[in-house]
Amino acid sequence: MYKMKGCIPPMVTPFKENGDLDKESLEKLVSFLSDNVQGLFINGSYGAGALMTLEERKEVAEITKKTAGNKVQVVVQVGTTSNRSSAELASHANSIGVDAVAAVGPYYYKYNDDSILYFFDDIIKASKGTPVYVYNNPQFQGYPMSLNLIKRLRDIGVHGIKDATFDIMTHAQYHRILGPDGFDIVLGTEAMWLSACALGTKAFIPGLANAFPEINVQMYQEGINGEFDKCRNTQFKINKMRDIMYLAGSTQLAIYAMLEIRGIIKAYPRAPFIPAGEKEKEAIKKELIKLNVL
Repeated sequence: MYKMKGCIPPMVTPFKENGDLDKESLEKLVSFLSDNVQGLFINGSYGAGALMTLEERKEVAEITKKTAGNKVQVVVQVGTTSNRSSAELASHANSIGVDAVAAVGPYYYKYNDDSILYFFDDIIKASKGTPVYVYNNPQFQGYPMSLNLIKRLRDIGVHGIKDATFDIMTHAQYHRILGPDGFDIVLGTEAMWLSACALGTKAFIPGLANAFPEINVQMYQEGINGEFDKCRNTQFKINKMRDIMYLAGSTQLAIYAMLEIRGIIKAYPRAPFIPAGEKEKEAIKKELIKLNVL
């Protein structure tokens, strides 16, 4: 049975200044990350999935899978505002041979549990055997998903969960109640890997790893190896780096700045996001140097 494993960053999507998809930078970023992490989670929140057309999202998936080959796991986020569009993306992801798909709950409107089940049932059917994960992100989907709903999703064939609740008690509940049945529980942040690892989590999806994969993989290995004193120190350092990210106004915008600061790629977020200015980038660089990560 497939299980996500390792450090799987939610890859940002590089755009040109005019807003077009930057395919060259995308290939460079996929190549860089594929040499340093265990997987890629694409077209999610960091990946600006909600800001792209379906055809653009398919193109990002195709370029990512072709460039990464079989070096790393590729997980495609296919959630949209509708069953039809999400199922179309899920079917496409299956056709190019990705390892799994994930979907945030349908957003903009508020839905009852039966409607959310209907949404995921169509994705499961369209995925044709490719494992489907629920991406529980209350902040972005606009509502929480109850434990009872997650159980019902499991019962219709959802394979696992990307937990972006930032609530360690909720994460522990998933392990205690759903874990024994083989439900795959993945942490959706780097901010509490140490705690999640102690609960039995085997994979996490850290935004910071787009630009700093090395320290995130180090933290992953320390946790998996049971080196909790070392892992705690690395966790605290990573959380300081997360504080620095907010100098750009948001963690997503910070990644574009950090990728440029490290000389990996120079790319832009998609409008209406406004890229970090030179003063913000300089402040980020200064703090990263003080932390000895540059």
